Amino acid sequence: MLITRRLEFDAGHRIPNHTSQCKHLHGHRYAIEITLSGDIITAEGQSAQGMVMDFSDVKRIAKEQLVDAWDHAFLAYRGDKVVCDFLASLPNHKTVILEVVPTVENLAQIAFDILNPAYRDTYGNHLRLKQVRIYETPNNWADCMPGE
Repeated sequence: MLITRRLEFDAGHRIPNHTSQCKHLHGHRYAIEITLSGDIITAEGQSAQGMVMDFSDVKRIAKEQLVDAWDHAFLAYRGDKVVCDFLASLPNHKTVILEVVPTVENLAQIAFDILNPAYRDTYGNHLRLKQVRIYETPNNWADCMPGE
C-alpha cells in the first residue's frame, strides 16, 4: 500500500551559474510530497489500525527532520561564496548551506537522503520511503526514488 503526505514551506535560493532569471536571489513556495509504502496495520486496538502510518506522524517526522530547517531559510550553495558571505553578514539569518547547487533536483535528492532513515520500519510494518517529490512551482517538480 502507498500513502502520500504533502507539506509546504517557503525558502529562497539562487542558481549561481544559470543563464536566466534563476541566477538572481529569489524564493519559492515549495511543496514536498512524501510517499511511503508498507503493510496496513491490522493489530486490534492500535491507534494506527487500518493505516500504513498515521498522517500526523508522517508530518511530524518530515517537520522535525527537514521542513522546519528549510522553511523561511535561504538554501545556499557552499560554492557560491558571494551569497554565503553576504548571508553570513546578516545577524541571525536562517541559512542552510548545501554542498550542491539548490536546484529542485538536488533538493529532492537531499530530502530523500535525510528522510529515508527517519521513516524506515517506524511501525514494524515494512515501512519504506518510496518517493520524495518537491515542487518548486505548481508546474515544475522533481521526484527522487531509492537508488536514483
